[in-house]
Amino acid sequence: MKLLGIGSRINHSDYGKGVVTNVTSQHYWVTFIDNGLETIDLDAEFDVIEASEDEVDTISFYEVESSLRQILKKWSDVSEVVSIADKWKGGKLIFEPGDTNLQGKELPIDTFFHKITMVRDRLRVMEQKINSSKNLDEQEKIDLQQYITRSYGSLTSFNVLFKLKSQQFRGQSGKG
Repeated sequence: MKLLGIGSRINHSDYGKGVVTNVTSQHYWVTFIDNGLETIDLDAEFDVIEASEDEVDTISFYEVESSLRQILKKWSDVSEVVSIADKWKGGKLIFEPGDTNLQGKELPIDTFFHKITMVRDRLRVMEQKINSSKNLDEQEKIDLQQYITRSYGSLTSFNVLFKLKSQQFRGQSGKG
């Protein structure tokens, strides 16, 4: 099937005469004289009045970018940028032992936050690997998924460190 280029004129049985104004991977965008802008499937039934031979980029940059983002998220260790809440930037954690004869320890809070987000990223990868495993049956997947959910729940104490609520840990609804 040869794609029509932008500027092609068509006659559609339902919408009447129109001009192709955009082409995507699945649709023609056609501005019809009597019905305005409509999207119709590439393989829809219509008569071609005049075909334009322009080169057509049938995949938009947005579609490519969205697909790539989904692939990377699913199959790699690439993780989203997670920001620490502004009030904690440059801060430090101070560990004081109960025994005053022992020395305490200080840790930059940014370093601690990075370790927490790495734990979360690794839990997500484990979750994906469990869900896509061919060697586990559905009940085993459910059981392992519950352990991961409980692990997320155990980490909710650290939500105070996250700048964005949408990036915080969530356990089971209504618990912890």
